[in-house]
Amino acid sequence: MSTLQISLAIIGGLVLAGVVAYNAWVTRQSTPRTARETEDHAERSSNEPAMSHGPLDPQEHSEADRIEPVLDGESLASEETRAGALHGSGTGEAVRPPVPLVTLNHVIPSPEKRPGLDALIDVIAPLSLDSVVSGEAVLAALPSTRRVGSKPFAIEGLNENTGEWESARPGQRYSALQAGVQLANRSGHLNEIEFSEFVVKTQAFADAVGAAPDFPDMLAEVARARELDTFASGHDAQLGFMLRARRAAWSPGYVTQHASRLGFVPGVLPGRLVLAGSQPGQAPILSLSYDAQAAMAEDPEQSALREIALSLEVTHVPRNEQPFVRLRQAATALADAMDGVVTDDAGQPLSAEVMDSIGADLESLYEALEARDLAAGSAQARRLFS
Repeated sequence: MSTLQISLAIIGGLVLAGVVAYNAWVTRQSTPRTARETEDHAERSSNEPAMSHGPLDPQEHSEADRIEPVLDGESLASEETRAGALHGSGTGEAVRPPVPLVTLNHVIPSPEKRPGLDALIDVIAPLSLDSVVSGEAVLAALPSTRRVGSKPFAIEGLNENTGEWESARPGQRYSALQAGVQLANRSGHLNEIEFSEFVVKTQAFADAVGAAPDFPDMLAEVARARELDTFASGHDAQLGFMLRARRAAWSPGYVTQHASRLGFVPGVLPGRLVLAGSQPGQAPILSLSYDAQAAMAEDPEQSALREIALSLEVTHVPRNEQPFVRLRQAATALADAMDGVVTDDAGQPLSAEVMDSIGADLESLYEALEARDLAAGSAQARRLFS
């Protein structure tokens, strides 16, 4: 065999070996990391310091180690490099859904007790009674729907025994009643047509229980609703990050395993985890979501995820929970543990400077909400920004 033939054979062998190695690498990269893989690796490395994360503690987070997203609104900076979404979206008649950085399966848990009517965010019409009325009579006379247009509608009674306003309950007696409809929500403000519907629905209820309603001036209430909606449009806020895999994809179990170390628990919907608040009935502090179809697959561990979303509904979470600090901490911890990178929705990595700027904007937002008696996480804020 000539030298040329030998050389060609050697080159061919090297090319073949390279192709085999490349195919093996591609296969490895396309196979999602699993929770079992992590556990096996931990066992093999038991003589090394183990990395573990307890529930998020804002006090343990170092500003220098954080990575970053953004705000948008009246006083929020508008650079394209900012990736979050503190959004206001119009005033007046316009529908104003906030513009999130990511699309979420976002469900806010209901509080244990439904918030009562509040003159700050509701039109309230007193209903005078000649005599006390039973809870059974009130319940029987309630309209079939609890909405007026796109706004929540409610009837409350003044409990004869406790002296407190509440939704009617069997076995209770009420010395006065009141009807209310919310002034504004993310669908927009109460308009003249909706106010008229409120009057008709309330009058029908009042006739059924023998009450005399006292309605406020329509034009004044609609103007108040418009002004409240304008404020809410400029101070609504949702904030989110994308966490993308650098190399190998992740399985749902792998993501859940690492998120659970930070205090996340499974949510109601497939593909969603939440970091619960410190108080019962409080909205989740943070949400983590990924492809629901991957979570519902016949064999989820073979589902490959290359990105997950972390989000914060700013107006629904109390300021004292330090939600933004915890969002940054969670994003950084997960990126480090899962070999990922924190980006905006366009895939651009986020810098610490951008994150610091967002944090400053959030503080201004919190101050504005509190000055309006609509502190983030309060019952009024949750109702207004829903």
